Amino acid sequence: MADNGIQLFVACNGPSYIFNNVTNAFGQITDPDFTGAVTVSYLDGYFVFIEPNSQLVWSTAILDGTSIDPLDFASAEGSPDNLVASVADHLELWLFGTNTTEVWYNAGNVGFPLQRIQGAFMEIGCAAAFSVAKLDSTVFWLGADARGKGIVYRAKGYRGSRVSTHAVEWQIQQYPNISDATAYTYQQDGHAFYVLSFPSANATWVYDAATGVWHERAGYANGKFIRQRAASQTFFNNEITLGDYQTGELYAYDLELFADGGRTQKWLRSWRALASDANTLKRTTQYNLQLDCESGVGLDGGAPSTTAYTVNSISADAVSAGPVSGESGVATTAVLVQGADPQIMLRWSDDGGHTWSNEHWKSMGMIGEYGKRVIWRRLGMTQKIRDRVYEVSGTDPVPVYIMGAQLFISPTNA
Repeated sequence: MADNGIQLFVACNGPSYIFNNVTNAFGQITDPDFTGAVTVSYLDGYFVFIEPNSQLVWSTAILDGTSIDPLDFASAEGSPDNLVASVADHLELWLFGTNTTEVWYNAGNVGFPLQRIQGAFMEIGCAAAFSVAKLDSTVFWLGADARGKGIVYRAKGYRGSRVSTHAVEWQIQQYPNISDATAYTYQQDGHAFYVLSFPSANATWVYDAATGVWHERAGYANGKFIRQRAASQTFFNNEITLGDYQTGELYAYDLELFADGGRTQKWLRSWRALASDANTLKRTTQYNLQLDCESGVGLDGGAPSTTAYTVNSISADAVSAGPVSGESGVATTAVLVQGADPQIMLRWSDDGGHTWSNEHWKSMGMIGEYGKRVIWRRLGMTQKIRDRVYEVSGTDPVPVYIMGAQLFISPTNA
């Protein structure tokens, strides 16, 4: 979508539409010279759009998206690849092909007003039309070229600068289809985020431009992680407002709330017990693991929920998820709504993440229990691979601040 202050142009990869915010009229563009639009941008009074399955870029009449002159077009001929996306940035139009990208500007020409900037051509194209998004005073996109695809770039001048890591690229390139990827951007508390979702792969990756670090985000349904439900974003009424790809519901990013539109959410962190330079490849006895995290974060009375906890002196588990095998001890039972006594689940793998132990639950502390230690003891001995991966997770709607972890071990001679 793009607007000129009066009209909103909605490009629909073919037949497209105009909404007039003065008359509140909404209708299809019926000009007989309109060829359809894949994407649309606003530049210097013109709507500029690309024609489906072509190299052609068109402009409408100035300040009127319903009027198209049959001669007001040009061809991005720097390379024979078709155009897949466009975006206006800093009064310039970026035209993304399948393998290359060109940058044009308003030269004031009679008829079609734009002209390609000499030297503003790169041999990097776009793998997904709706992965193109503006952030941090530049443009980000999921790239492709004649040699492959699946690298995320940001523009630096008229060049693409790679921002994805090998690990992120490996994961992206495992997905059977990345052409349907979509992206939105936002900034919060000084961090600028590029959020890239893959509908076919049911996954979401996020790049933090402030730190240069990637992370995954997810929804949670039927016991599995899915792609994040938010698929679009705008800043409105002092809120970062997002749209649900499945239901059309609107949400807001709020750092003081810990819910996912009323649905269960789950967080997860995992790491190797020993760094590569500290692993002697000998079996180790792992005595205890303590998280350095903020405790006493339980909700006052708990969040409204039908999920209850059965709590005993050793461990706790959600009733709906089944019981946890506890150690010896006399069980005392109390029923709490979710969040009143938030739990962290620990499990580990001794074969590189192929198989996992049972979950071991510990409380993060009910409200006011600020001195609560989150510690697991008697963690056993590593097996054949002589390495271990730990994973912690939780589903309670409470803040989770983990600063680090301390592991006590002793090596063996084996």
